[in-house]
Amino acid sequence: MAAHDRTLNCEDFSMFQEVLKLMRTMDDRIVHALNTTIPTVSFLGKVDATQTCKELYNSMMEAHLSRDKAIKACITHTSEIVGQLRKARAKDSADMAVMKNLRKEQTKLKLMQSELNVEEVVNDRSLKVFNERCRIHYTPPQVK
Repeated sequence: MAAHDRTLNCEDFSMFQEVLKLMRTMDDRIVHALNTTIPTVSFLGKVDATQTCKELYNSMMEAHLSRDKAIKACITHTSEIVGQLRKARAKDSADMAVMKNLRKEQTKLKLMQSELNVEEVVNDRSLKVFNERCRIHYTPPQVK
C-alpha cells in the first residue's frame, strides 16, 4: 500500500481535494487492512505479524509524509500568488479583476491551510488504530 502517485493540482481547489481524497485511501481503509493482514491468536504462527505491521507502518508513514509535502507545496505556491496579487493591488487599487482574483486566492489558501488540520486528524486516527492492533507485534521507532 504505497502512497498515491498523483500530484496535487494547486490551481483548482476541487481537484486538490479530489486528489487528497485518493491519497487518503490507505488511511480510510486502515481498519480493513489490519483486519485482513494481522492474524488472530489462532492463526498467529501462519503469518509474520511483526513484518506485516512494520511494512504497514512504513507505508502509512510514507503516505502521510507524501500528503504533507504536497499540501505544503500547494500552500507555498498559492501564498506566492497571493503575494503577487497584493503587489498588483498596491500598484492599482482600482483594478477590480485583481481584487476579485486576490479574494479568490486568499480563500483557496485558507482552505488549503485547513487541510493541514484535516491531515493531522486523519494521521492521528490511523496511528491510533495501528497502535491498537500492532502494539504487541511491532513498536515503531520514536519520532524526534
